[in-house]
Amino acid sequence: MEISSLNEKGQFTIPATIRKRLNLSPGDKLRLFVEDDGSLHVIPATGSIRDLRASLPKPAKPVSIEEMNAGIGEAAAEHVSRHARD
Repeated sequence: MEISSLNEKGQFTIPATIRKRLNLSPGDKLRLFVEDDGSLHVIPATGSIRDLRASLPKPAKPVSIEEMNAGIGEAAAEHVSRHARD
């Protein structure tokens, strides 16, 4: 585990060992994802879509296409109703 400090501009330096492991170079873009539990995932945006494969946990059980479609529909309806109230 590495530690980095946040400066007054909200910036931090990614330690060299992590930059090397992620094959990062100056100017590379990063995708940042925060989980509900507060954990942060940093993924190089310069990589292949295949690099994202291990970034999400496996679901507890397989989900059918119908269940996925139902979930997407529910999320879309929630999104629309939330923005309709604004």
